[in-house]
Amino acid sequence: MIGRKQVDMVRLVWMMVALVLGLMTVFPLFWMISIAFKPASEVFQPNLLPVAPSSANFLYVLTEVPFLKYLGNTFFISAVVTVVALFFHTMAGYALARLRFPGRETIFVLIFSTFLVSLPVIIVPLFILVRSMGLLNTYAGVILPSIFHAFGIFLLRQYYLSLPRELEEAALIDGASYWRIYWSVVLPLSKPIIASLAVLFFLANWNSFLWPLTVASDKDLWVVQIGIANFRSQYSTSWNYIMAASTIVATPMLILFVIFQRQIMESIKTSGIKG
Repeated sequence: MIGRKQVDMVRLVWMMVALVLGLMTVFPLFWMISIAFKPASEVFQPNLLPVAPSSANFLYVLTEVPFLKYLGNTFFISAVVTVVALFFHTMAGYALARLRFPGRETIFVLIFSTFLVSLPVIIVPLFILVRSMGLLNTYAGVILPSIFHAFGIFLLRQYYLSLPRELEEAALIDGASYWRIYWSVVLPLSKPIIASLAVLFFLANWNSFLWPLTVASDKDLWVVQIGIANFRSQYSTSWNYIMAASTIVATPMLILFVIFQRQIMESIKTSGIKG
């Protein structure tokens, strides 16, 4: 009986910890949405809900600022990077998992080692390279350096290592080439992991700020994060407009994550480290 009480007490403590962490995660989102519906006079008041909710902040952001243009740029860049990255990442992951060629493990280690290098470390040489190619203030300049990501190749390789080899061996016996095996056998089996990576890549590029800010000074190429940052610099006290813009940007990504959260977690769990 004492042991069961201790277990129940431990479970209660963990439930309280989870509740506190959940509230800490949700409250900033709730506060952002609350301020988005508040007039400027209520922004710094401690009331959790606006006294007189209004959509005027959203109307201002969508009509008085070229925010729809920023949203269009962000969606285009995120979609292109996601599609192109998945195309090349799946091929690289399959090659590193299944094909036998000299230097395969070395290449994988070099790719994996790029996890240790963050964007601020390479942003100056990357900017010089893009400038020398004449890609400043172009969509290509924003998109091309964002395509490669070692995380995607690593996760796909681990997933392909878990697939049964019998399917590929049967296809080889039937005379299929490696490209046909990749296209007709491996890709159809990769739909769960591809869907998960598509969401992760799209989210990452939707929220990108540093690289688009570095390579695109043309306002016609600005993404939403740069638009919000510039909006804040212009209207330093208009937090109601800033939070309205942030709510507009965050809403589709929250919906996307809620819809695909199971696929994301399952893909990560089923793609454990395999030799």
